[in-house]
Amino acid sequence: MSRLTLRAYASDDLEEVLKLFYDTVHSVNLKDYTPAQADAWAGPEPDREAWNASLIRNRALVALLDGKIVGFADMDATGYLDRLYVHRDFQRRGIATALCDALEARAGQSTFTTHASITARPFFESRGYRLVRAQSVRRARETLTNYVMQKGGETECAESTGR
Repeated sequence: MSRLTLRAYASDDLEEVLKLFYDTVHSVNLKDYTPAQADAWAGPEPDREAWNASLIRNRALVALLDGKIVGFADMDATGYLDRLYVHRDFQRRGIATALCDALEARAGQSTFTTHASITARPFFESRGYRLVRAQSVRRARETLTNYVMQKGGETECAESTGR
């Protein structure tokens, strides 16, 4: 039986991480977003330099099964969880939970925030994150809905419409 391992992101992981991101958005997230929205969110030509710099700057972890990256996540110094993605074939196996647990435990923060997709909102709610507000984000010519969510600390009143 395979054992999940977590380790720090390394620049050599970039291509595998980018492929996982693209594939996840264009499969798992299509239940809540249109193909055009998925293309705007995760286009075929990401800014590799910006991604790598961000993952190095933030505390980024990759999850591995049998040497293959099956998930990744990163959190900045303020407790903002920037990205959390799990390969479409490995959903609902505790990988996202393991990544979040590790990042939250090592953050040195008591308050965590994220901008959760429609797809990810139930996962974050199950972890004790509360809705701060819905928001509309423009990417290319598309508008995507996501949710500012917070765990710990004082949460602002949730609004039904985003800004």
